[in-house]
Amino acid sequence: MSKLKAIREQKNLTQEELSEKSKISVRTIQRIEAGTVPKGHTLRVLAQTLGIEEIELQQDQPQVISEINEAETGVQEEEAPINYSYIKIINLSSLIFTLLPPLNIFVPLILMHSMKQRNSLARQIISVQMIWTVMAPITFMLGIFLKFGKQFTLILMILIVLSNIFIILRNAAEIDKNKKLYFRLKFSII
Repeated sequence: MSKLKAIREQKNLTQEELSEKSKISVRTIQRIEAGTVPKGHTLRVLAQTLGIEEIELQQDQPQVISEINEAETGVQEEEAPINYSYIKIINLSSLIFTLLPPLNIFVPLILMHSMKQRNSLARQIISVQMIWTVMAPITFMLGIFLKFGKQFTLILMILIVLSNIFIILRNAAEIDKNKKLYFRLKFSII
């Protein structure tokens, strides 16, 4: 079964409904579901309409990932299928350790491996936490150097922690609603 057909059926859409929403002809959708790989404008519009990443519609993507990993490490590794319940748990596990910054990375990383969710979504969650963990102390130190007083420093600390809580909860809501992350990077750190 083609990826487009699987995703379309998962979203309970007919070919005609997808055509109407995306303004892509039914015939084009049928060709893609029959094996034609979508490109350019068609790929972007279908991904946007379905609320997914473009790479999810490219049929040879898992094979490309395994070839790259095999070339780099000598071991063949395929991207794990996404279980959105596990992804949500991995994301929310960072919430518990917001006040202990190294653990907001390590716990989701351990869960990613133990739940066998070695996919781009889990990696993005951990990458976002890594960026936050680096930026939080930098922001805090800049706040101290501004010398606005102890009250400002306390407010800044609270705002830094609340920013991470907001990122985690917003991503959890987006995972529930659209099966993707709201806050994500254009690259992956891990």
